[in-house]
Amino acid sequence: MPDPIAEHRAAAPRRIRCAVITVSDTRTEATDRGGPLVVEMLAAAGHDVIERMIVPDEPQAMRDKLSALTARDDVDAVLLTGGTGISPRDQTFETLSALITKPLPGYGELFRMLSFQEIGAAAMLSRAVAGLIGQTIVFSMPGSPAAVRLAMERLILPELGHLTSQARAT
Repeated sequence: MPDPIAEHRAAAPRRIRCAVITVSDTRTEATDRGGPLVVEMLAAAGHDVIERMIVPDEPQAMRDKLSALTARDDVDAVLLTGGTGISPRDQTFETLSALITKPLPGYGELFRMLSFQEIGAAAMLSRAVAGLIGQTIVFSMPGSPAAVRLAMERLILPELGHLTSQARAT
């Protein structure tokens, strides 16, 4: 009997065009560790990084960048690191949630479940979120290298092509 998930994955594009955003008021290119790891892992998996930037944890700045990126024909996915916690400055969750047109609640649920296995109850502080903005996949994850590695290896990279093909299906 055919496996429909395997068939979808086999038909999915192998090379996804991505933008990577670090959300931070304090990180610079010299001190950011999460964003470069996302770029490295995407490249190692054969994907293209079209844009890489650091954006302050300000809702309007994030909205402006996300609107511009998701309107582009050459960006299939946007991956954000940082701003997913509960401190007063962490506003990625609220900003993304207001822009997402089709949420993927399983991403955040699975991320927290997998994170719980590694760090225990502190996993509940992560407000990782994902979904579609129009036809563009958007993922947010904490900025720590361990969280980036977990999200990328276990959730994002295995499904990125499949998600992109589904998001762009007409």
